[in-house]
Amino acid sequence: MILAAAPLAAAAQTEPKVRIGIAGGRFGAEFQWHLDPECRVDAVCDLRDDALDRLSEVYGCSSRYKSFSQMLRHPGLNAVGVFTPAPLHVAMAVEALNAGKHVISAVPAGLSVEELELLLETVRKTGLRYMMAETSYYRPEIITCRQWAREGRFGAIFHSEAEYHHEGLITLMFDAGGQPTWRHGFPPMHYPTHSTGLVIPVLGERLAEVSCLGWGDGHEVLRTNVYKNPFWSETAFFKTSGGRPCRVMVSWHISAGGTERGLFYGDKMSYVMGRPEGSPNTVFASSKGTPRQEPDYFDQLPAPMRVKTGHGNSHTFLTHEFVRSIVENRHPAVNAWEAVAYTLPGIIAHRSALRGGELLRIRDYGRAA
Repeated sequence: MILAAAPLAAAAQTEPKVRIGIAGGRFGAEFQWHLDPECRVDAVCDLRDDALDRLSEVYGCSSRYKSFSQMLRHPGLNAVGVFTPAPLHVAMAVEALNAGKHVISAVPAGLSVEELELLLETVRKTGLRYMMAETSYYRPEIITCRQWAREGRFGAIFHSEAEYHHEGLITLMFDAGGQPTWRHGFPPMHYPTHSTGLVIPVLGERLAEVSCLGWGDGHEVLRTNVYKNPFWSETAFFKTSGGRPCRVMVSWHISAGGTERGLFYGDKMSYVMGRPEGSPNTVFASSKGTPRQEPDYFDQLPAPMRVKTGHGNSHTFLTHEFVRSIVENRHPAVNAWEAVAYTLPGIIAHRSALRGGELLRIRDYGRAA
């Protein structure tokens, strides 16, 4: 579930270190830039007046643009949030980076190998900060599992899984006038990061090989989309760089509750996130599992940002991490290299599904220096 950022006045600041412009009035209004003590929204951008109204109200910003290129020339702007349709992410991120702006982008990072390589090349060339706003990284369950993995509490994680169900997505495949949106027939594995973003940061490994199968029923959407995608659901079987199995499933049409969940089986301890039917998060230190309620981890945030948000309260954490990466002149947690590592496996998995499950290698582009 996505919760809107509360429309509060920006905190009083004399010299905010991050002056950001937000493009995209739907998802772009779901973050807490106005609550971060070191950030201020100086400009907003969308093609639609109602979306601009929403951004202006939430962030208390009167500088409005319908042209992204014009917004990039707004005086004093040093960062940009790209929360527009997925096919625009790389082009807008690259334009902003080349204009000297740090960038945070909605997922996925890109839709092709070529786009991802262009993004990496531009980040390297400009030396600026790029972050992909993958919510899974800051879900409380994954904050816990990342910490436990670092401490060695799982022992060897020899099997992992993640799945993302979004039944009913077909309602977002058409606009109010009945015209197809960018989501019309979008390949499930081109939107992998709500799953890969659960497992990769816990495993600390890359996804190195994949065989993927898809399912579709010949629906008109699957016969007419611009992506030539025939699948509602795709299930990928990955081998990690450490030689361990990892299963990832993404589904737009499934008779089950919506979910973003993962599981980690270790030889000392295992963690299973709650299932759509209502089973709780469960920790296994033996054959008997123990239900677990994760803390909110709000103590890691500045006091004004300790508010409930969407995607497991992850939005404030994403907001603050991007701001801190700029202030501290460092790469953010989900930087360009991590964004590629989360996104590319899905692109290759979809390619495998189109080839009937052919086993394909996934290139490792390395890590941030």
